[in-house]
Amino acid sequence: MKPMNEEHLAVLRRHMVELIAIHVDLASEELGRASLDERVMAAMQRVPRHLFVPAPLAPYAYQDTPLPIGFDKTISQPFIVALMTDLLAPQPHEAVLEIGTGLGYQSAILAELAGQVWSAEIIEEFAGRAEALLLGLGYVNVGIRVGDGSRGWPEHAPFDKILVTVAAERLPPALLEQLKPDGRLVMPLGSEKGQLLTVIDKNAAGQLKIRKLIPVQFGLLETV
Repeated sequence: MKPMNEEHLAVLRRHMVELIAIHVDLASEELGRASLDERVMAAMQRVPRHLFVPAPLAPYAYQDTPLPIGFDKTISQPFIVALMTDLLAPQPHEAVLEIGTGLGYQSAILAELAGQVWSAEIIEEFAGRAEALLLGLGYVNVGIRVGDGSRGWPEHAPFDKILVTVAAERLPPALLEQLKPDGRLVMPLGSEKGQLLTVIDKNAAGQLKIRKLIPVQFGLLETV
């Protein structure tokens, strides 16, 4: 069988976005919304997910499922990527901190929507590959560092928005400190036994409003 070309991949990407829309509609009661921001859906259709997975898995990149990327880690299910991005609501003038770069797929989605993305990844091999891939695709508004994501990135703080793509049993204090007033943090909270996708809004006085949404399953935040 001959390999898929860009036209085939574009069709599969559109199909992936259609599946995301169906998934959101089916979960509308739990999510409190029946559709996602059109900007988010457009970004999902633009970013070539097949480049962010190991080459043998590229034919499966547009299925609505997580895929292994090495080191016992996965790239998140497209529905979850789209939902977390929508909940974060990154804007063109905002600086976003991402914890858990992986191979950079979520970073690319954020880069399509935010002014600047800073991303921390604890696995050096991932960080290097993600940086090269993102630069190759023209995402010059993403900075990546290797390190403990629970500590954030103080040199570039405070951040308008923070997205954490790994789970923790409690909110990392450093991330809350580095979140601007009127900022938002989205992350899974819980243990290996159970996690809930959680939205944390910080008001101008520094008080937190916490909303817990749907059950999810992420790897746990690693610290050093």
